[in-house]
Amino acid sequence: MIRFDKVTKKYNGTPVVSDFSLEIEEGEFFVLIGPSGSGKTTTLKMINQLIELTKGTILIDGKRISDYNLQELRWNIGYVLQQIALFPNMTVEENIVIVPEMKKWSKEDMHNRVTELLESVNLDPEQYRDRKVSELSGGEQQRIGVIRALAADPEVILMDEPFSALDPITRSHLQQDVVTLQHKLKKTVVFVTHDMQEAINLGDRICVMNEGKIEQVGTAEEILKRPANDFVREFLQTGLPHYQEEKTVQHLLDHEFYTTETTVFTASVDASTTIDDLILTLSKHPSVKVTDTADQEKIITRDQLVQYLASNLSDTKEVSV
Repeated sequence: MIRFDKVTKKYNGTPVVSDFSLEIEEGEFFVLIGPSGSGKTTTLKMINQLIELTKGTILIDGKRISDYNLQELRWNIGYVLQQIALFPNMTVEENIVIVPEMKKWSKEDMHNRVTELLESVNLDPEQYRDRKVSELSGGEQQRIGVIRALAADPEVILMDEPFSALDPITRSHLQQDVVTLQHKLKKTVVFVTHDMQEAINLGDRICVMNEGKIEQVGTAEEILKRPANDFVREFLQTGLPHYQEEKTVQHLLDHEFYTTETTVFTASVDASTTIDDLILTLSKHPSVKVTDTADQEKIITRDQLVQYLASNLSDTKEVSV
């Protein structure tokens, strides 16, 4: 659906996004996350050409974004900002139908669309359609911002930290509303946040960025269980105070608790197998082969598992003399 091919953006010769390549699938809720200055908002804004890339290619449905008519490109990409950017002196309905009016929808179609969208976020159409936006709460305004982005039925929705200014309860409710809408409408959503818990709550897949580069792409489960590097691990620990990485066979391999000598084995595991499952396997077998190590055959024995567990135990205790 959306493909980045070696995309770079520079300001005054300094790259803020570097050699960025990935694909976002049709109907996917894709989250860009990272610390301030990581390039996530720049990446988002390059999709609808609010920011022009320096080099590389972005394609939507196989067509370069530079080959689209700019107005049509933006009409077909919904956009939701943290600042909401609604017109305060216009009614809710007038705000929602801005793009449908530009696209020459009939009054009946626009009226029906407003009814449908208000109902989708649990706002009574008869109560809200004629109210001024300035009369609404922050949470209500942000709901209007979300459904306005959906009004002309675009295939892609871009969302740039849309809930970060809201209180936790309102934020949680809106997250649930957005997930429900996305599952119902099957839109492709690209969502920027700096909040790891929000990314986990919302994303089908998550892209962790740092200094304009991709550190890891995967599902929440993949990233939580198998952080790609120290940056991702530390980012998780900072963003999720109670985060504890689930240890896997890979940890034994990383710390060289294995042998490459010819050894009889009667069972196999892979590098992503959890330590708990490894313990169960080695309770029944004296040694196991790790199947997904292409460089050389690696065997883990019971003794090596015990040594690994002992080393972890000693790391968590203070040694008194």
